[in-house]
Amino acid sequence: MATRAVAACVLALTIVGNRLDAQDLSRYRAFELGTDLASVAALTGVASSAATTVHQRPVLSQDLEWRPSRWTPGTTSADSVEQIDFSFYSDRLFRIVVDYGHQRTEGMTDVDMIDAISAVYGPSVKPSVKPTQGSVRVQSQIETESGSPVARWADKEHAVVLYRNSSYREAFRLIVTDLAVADLERKNAIQAVRLDEQDAPQREIARQKKERDDARAAAEKARSENKGLFKP
Repeated sequence: MATRAVAACVLALTIVGNRLDAQDLSRYRAFELGTDLASVAALTGVASSAATTVHQRPVLSQDLEWRPSRWTPGTTSADSVEQIDFSFYSDRLFRIVVDYGHQRTEGMTDVDMIDAISAVYGPSVKPSVKPTQGSVRVQSQIETESGSPVARWADKEHAVVLYRNSSYREAFRLIVTDLAVADLERKNAIQAVRLDEQDAPQREIARQKKERDDARAAAEKARSENKGLFKP
């Protein structure tokens, strides 16, 4: 029990990082939803160019991955965080996905995790298995793949949800989300797929034409070289 208590305290302190105001659901440590990619990159030490493009259109959507122990000088293994993924919509941070290291949370129960995180975000509520009446929000792929929701902290604009995933080994994940922007990104993803499908025939025609042009150019180059060297 004493070991669990110490682990919970350490986790709570590492979550706080730079001290946050209680129940500020728009932040995780020094990272604030709504921040641009360049600012997040500067805080992590990861180059902005390392961000991956999820969708180019109709609105630019990007992800940036950060492993604190890899990028931050002086970071010790005592940090509970193994990896953080930042998601941006139109250069605006709207989702923070925090994966805690298995070794740093091993043996901790759901209650231990909830108590530690509640020290930052205030009292939690148990996630509802069924959508609330009138709710039309659809879960994102990252949410459905994160495992079982354990606890939720939310206001009208933001949600912080703790997940437990046991598919490979017991692990905890925390997702901090700007709900309105996440909904825009979900619609953006649907539209991006639709645009790609609409353009697929034209892209295939362009690809085949390029292959023919490249083959013709290669054949002409070979002809020019071989014609001068050929001896019957």
